[in-house]
Amino acid sequence: DKTGLKKNSLFGNDVKQTQDSIENFCYKIKKGKAAQVSDDFMIIARIESLILDAGMKDALVRAEAYIKAGADGIMIHSRDKDPAEIIDFMQRFRASDKATPVVVVPTSFNSVTIEEFEEMGVNVVISANHMLRAAYPAMLKVAKSILKNGRSLEAELNCMSIKEILEFIPGTR
Repeated sequence: DKTGLKKNSLFGNDVKQTQDSIENFCYKIKKGKAAQVSDDFMIIARIESLILDAGMKDALVRAEAYIKAGADGIMIHSRDKDPAEIIDFMQRFRASDKATPVVVVPTSFNSVTIEEFEEMGVNVVISANHMLRAAYPAMLKVAKSILKNGRSLEAELNCMSIKEILEFIPGTR
């Protein structure tokens, strides 16, 4: 529910980020639902209240409003390493809404297990950037090996074969 140029939520208030008004974001949700042509399409309303320090009450008010506007689910986000505010949100939200799907992206509050999220009533857990972040150290290691040895032979131990990579693509063989 942010407006303007997209900035990573984990920057929080260190960079200028603005949150849409509840009324305007509900309008966008309604327009999206009106354009829906099949049940295979869902609108998940992302709530940035905790990221932008707007508070728990704001997050809960927005969740209720977005669902009433037609959102099929909500995503609650936090940049806090301590999962307490997500736990608090889930307890309060699930006290009045047991059915709406809830999505979390625990990049910062990563101490919570998937099972614990399920127990809270979270339906979807997204590990948003872990594969990308894991790839960079591996690429750096290979690049250093190539530079050190002046060739790629020594780096091959840290690489998948092209054949293995191509086999990920259906119909390659």
